[in-house]
Amino acid sequence: MAPSPARISAPRAPAPDVAQTRAELVRLRPDLVERFDQTVPAANAAILGRLLTALRREPLPRLTARGPHTDPNLFRVVFTPGTIVIFPTTGAKAVVDGGAVSEPGALARLIWPESALATELDNSVANLALAMAAQPGGGDEDALRHAEGDPDGLGRLEQLVLDGHPLHPCCRTREGMTTEDVLRYAPEHRVTVRLRELAVPPDAWRGDGPPVLLAHPWQARRLLAEHPWLRDVGETGPMRPLMSLRTFAPTDGGPHVKTAVDVRMTSAVRTVSPAAVHNGPRLSALLSTMASGLEILRETGTGQVRGERRMAHLIREAPQPGEDEAVVPLGALGAGTPPLVVQAVSRAGGDPYRWLEDLAKIWWPPLMHLLDRGVALEAHGQNTLVGLRKGRPARLFYRDFGGVRVSAQRLQEHGYAVPELIGDLPCDDPAELRSKVAAAALGAVATELITLLERHLGADRARLWAIIAGAIRRTGTADAEALITEPLPVKATTAMRLAAEPLDDVWCHLDNPMAGAR
Repeated sequence: MAPSPARISAPRAPAPDVAQTRAELVRLRPDLVERFDQTVPAANAAILGRLLTALRREPLPRLTARGPHTDPNLFRVVFTPGTIVIFPTTGAKAVVDGGAVSEPGALARLIWPESALATELDNSVANLALAMAAQPGGGDEDALRHAEGDPDGLGRLEQLVLDGHPLHPCCRTREGMTTEDVLRYAPEHRVTVRLRELAVPPDAWRGDGPPVLLAHPWQARRLLAEHPWLRDVGETGPMRPLMSLRTFAPTDGGPHVKTAVDVRMTSAVRTVSPAAVHNGPRLSALLSTMASGLEILRETGTGQVRGERRMAHLIREAPQPGEDEAVVPLGALGAGTPPLVVQAVSRAGGDPYRWLEDLAKIWWPPLMHLLDRGVALEAHGQNTLVGLRKGRPARLFYRDFGGVRVSAQRLQEHGYAVPELIGDLPCDDPAELRSKVAAAALGAVATELITLLERHLGADRARLWAIIAGAIRRTGTADAEALITEPLPVKATTAMRLAAEPLDDVWCHLDNPMAGAR
């Protein structure tokens, strides 16, 4: 009989900062050192820009005042015990109490000296600079076309993403991984990985199929050292880590595998909870019967060692691209050189407005109709994928159900059986249901896409937002006008990271760019 699994997390390696990462590169990849030195300023600016955005709008600890400076090009924020931060309305640099600050970790130490956020920001900068430094030359101008009809195309496109979450300053934090680990396992380094197959005593196994845990190799080494009753019995074929690092796609096609890793990325340690194992198959089966115009990538298999979140996996359906179709997450459309969205618009005829109209027609009706019936999808850029046929949006897919909210009241009103769900998924509050959809699909994805189309193709921002507003309004659902007119909720990612419970949603609300659109 297997002993009970330990209920503690394995000790984490210190998160390397820029200096430690550079020292490791001298040993591991001396060919990258010069390039790494060149990319550090850009990485600092990218992370600092996210942090300054949070200072402008989020409900942050110790914040006492903020608003425009006497210079109209500057913004001023005051924190107790009197720390004053001044920064330009555009760009990424700051002055704190009269001294210039160019590193996000240094800024965080001045404002919240007792918080671990600064160390995580240091690691985020180091890993982003490393990702920039390690990119192959030559650009990715044919990446989208080469992915069409290829089972490995999705994985290759996801691995073009360098800078992670568009709003979170910890977008590239990999707390627990060394620089060598990041080079070996992080998707932005375009790697392939073989998962370890760990045999589990049958009396400790809860799940589908034989008692074999599919484990990330980084995790497997730690589990085997802690639990001698686990046995390494083999490995899978080659797989690509996707945007989330811990989810894998076989290079020759087939189901995806979501694994557990004791690594903090953005705000959470990325294990697989008992709630995820319980809810995923049930909710994805329900959505497969409810969704119209949206292809649900169902979770069809699970495995867990006695409810232990460090030893679990999920099996998920993979999208099947057509002969002339590339499947890509919406959040990856800004990746590549030129960006994939530019490649898609060009391949579809060159009209950014027509391209966004085509996307909006397949994007908003299923989201709004599911919301109307009781399921609010957290349709952010990692969970929502589009099938591009010769660049033109043709199909929409959804994966990962941990952030979904489900209203039993709305389901019952529309004649659906309410699934047995555990954790924080059940919710009957209309405002919270709308916030889940709006924050992810509007505050994050639509905002980022419209910014890309404006920046790279010269499209008019107001006209683009009007296209989104029209698609939402035409659904005719009860929630449509609220999404178009009410202040736009956006996750306050920095405030959440600084909170006592960093996984609880905290919102800030912005002016809605669709208000008044007709």
